[in-house]
Amino acid sequence: MRFSKLHGLGNDFVVVDCLTQSLPEESLPDLARAMCDRHFGVGADGVLLALPSDRADFRMRLINGDGSEAEHCGNGIRCVAKLIYDHGHTTATRITIETIGRVNVLELETEAGAVSQVRVDMAQPVFRRADVPIVGDPDGEAIEEPLSLADGTTMAFTAVSMGNPHAVAFVPSVDAIDLHRLGPLFESHPAFPRRANVEFVQVHGPNELTMRVWERGAGPTLACGTGACATLVAAVRTGRSARSAVVHLPGGDLQIEWADNNHVFMTGPAVEVFRGEWL
Repeated sequence: MRFSKLHGLGNDFVVVDCLTQSLPEESLPDLARAMCDRHFGVGADGVLLALPSDRADFRMRLINGDGSEAEHCGNGIRCVAKLIYDHGHTTATRITIETIGRVNVLELETEAGAVSQVRVDMAQPVFRRADVPIVGDPDGEAIEEPLSLADGTTMAFTAVSMGNPHAVAFVPSVDAIDLHRLGPLFESHPAFPRRANVEFVQVHGPNELTMRVWERGAGPTLACGTGACATLVAAVRTGRSARSAVVHLPGGDLQIEWADNNHVFMTGPAVEVFRGEWL
């Protein structure tokens, strides 16, 4: 099986071109666990599949490093777009990619015939509890809601879906957060029926935020595109941010804008590291 290794701000993926080859569905969980292993495999946060679509130009699937499937991935979709363009599957610089439950519009910036940066319409954020999902009144919202964790800690969070569930907690300093302790407690809390991606966010000003993320099924990563989008809209909803801001992540910066049409736009890079063959 041929594959490529790509990353978006250090959030790294094995990307498989399923436009030219196929994989058995039943093999995907074990394949992802094996390939993502950083000691015995390729090493990655997840496996991305670039696929045909009957709803959009292309389709993307993400299998996390633990073998579970995620609904969406902001850094991943930029990587898939780069593979699609750079490997000759399209010459268009405006394409659509289907993910679970939505079709995303992407604008590709190129240099010397290769994609360097991608602006993604990440669609509309969702706060309705039943749609995140989070337990409680299905039509209500969880905005700055206290959550009691298993270790006795209580932290306020805002729940939002960007096609996948997020819990955003604002803190005085992200450097003071014990991500490896708090991340799993949030992710697997009974309040989140499908688990949650967790963002801890420090506000520097109305147009500047710093985020650390614990991703569902992957753990700590250097960047999370949907998480950066969730961070910005949660900051706006709680009066902490303007509708456009740079979000600093360990792997670099993303520019996030919550436009007047209620769509969230994410702009950031994608890099191909190498190509290989899985034996």
